[in-house]
Amino acid sequence: MTDDLPCLVYLLAYDDASEGPYDRSRTELLVRAAALIDLALRGRLGEDGGTVTVVGAEPTGDTVLDAVLRDAAAGHGWKRLLRRHRGRTLHEVEDRLVAAGLLTVRAPRTRFGTRRLTATDRAVPAAVRARVSTALRGDGPAREIPAADAALLALAAAGGIRSVVSRRDRKTFRDRVDIRTGGLAGLPPGLRDAVRTLPTTMIAAHGGMGGG
Repeated sequence: MTDDLPCLVYLLAYDDASEGPYDRSRTELLVRAAALIDLALRGRLGEDGGTVTVVGAEPTGDTVLDAVLRDAAAGHGWKRLLRRHRGRTLHEVEDRLVAAGLLTVRAPRTRFGTRRLTATDRAVPAAVRARVSTALRGDGPAREIPAADAALLALAAAGGIRSVVSRRDRKTFRDRVDIRTGGLAGLPPGLRDAVRTLPTTMIAAHGGMGGG
């Protein structure tokens, strides 16, 4: 099983009935945000006056992350970088999961439809959901939650992935989500703000904001 954040977020968002993500346009932004967080946690992305900076020239060895690193070299702000090429990033994540044997792919039902994807083992996305549920509902100190799990929880809540954080959970555990995602405090301020405002970005994206 892969352990990079974009693939884990995709597995969180995967829905059997949809034969793919629960909401493709939302998941595009979630996997793109996950890639930015992953790179920041690795120390490969920083911030200078609100502009994203790349640290180091060597590749990560992950094709999805390396493509986002190349995008970041153009010197955009976090929110613009989040919206750019999000469709490409989602497609690359799906390709990676197919190559890893975690998804199988079938042709779309219609000429202009999207390809259909099936989890080869339903226990895999279930395990990722359980991991995030533990981060939300566990009894351990919030400071002991790994930064990656805090990121998964933050993105699941921001994206409204109801199989992970239901609407009731978002109301009941609102303060708890904030506390238990505190492990993201070390991220660049602009990236934290981009994650915090993801719900607004998703609404704007549905209205045609930003490039795909």
